[in-house]
Amino acid sequence: MVKQSAPDTTRRSERSRRAIYDAALTLVAEVGYPRTTIEGIAARAGVGKQTIYRWWSSKADVLLEAFLDLSDQAAREAGPEDRYVIPDTGDLATDLKAVLRLTVDQLKDPRFEAPSRALAAEGVVNEQVGRVFMTKLLEPSLQLYVDRVRAAQEAGQVRQDVDPRIALELWVSPLAQRWLQYTGPISYEYTDTLVDYALYGLAPR
Repeated sequence: MVKQSAPDTTRRSERSRRAIYDAALTLVAEVGYPRTTIEGIAARAGVGKQTIYRWWSSKADVLLEAFLDLSDQAAREAGPEDRYVIPDTGDLATDLKAVLRLTVDQLKDPRFEAPSRALAAEGVVNEQVGRVFMTKLLEPSLQLYVDRVRAAQEAGQVRQDVDPRIALELWVSPLAQRWLQYTGPISYEYTDTLVDYALYGLAPR
């Protein structure tokens, strides 16, 4: 008698989860966040609504997890040498400009733009989503800037009385505001200028 093997539920669950991620990201890009629904995600992913509700409580939770997964994939594609690091060439301006140019590229990437905007908007009115988005995605990136500014302080390139956490807002916050509120174009020239203006004020006197 041949013993039948048990169904591979783990593999099936992973396929369903990835299909749901893809469906959520695609729908937000196609129809916008307000018109994206659990029903729509389920239909696009080819799963039942109960499957989604088994893992998530809302479409915001689905999209947040899908976006975090997308960000992890992008980091893996970049290679281990490019992950979670801001280069330290000894020239703070050059290093910041290089990283911010990569940020501009990502903000303009259609894969990231729609879910980023949706989660940023939802995070304003949904504190839980906002806190998770900040803790899991934004905070690690901001800490990299803190570490790089501290290294510049140790090298004598930035005043010792400067708070690195406040300093990074001089280039990160204007870029985020311009992107979110469409107050102007985002470009390499713009972020280069932000760095030049900021470092002029941070330099030792």
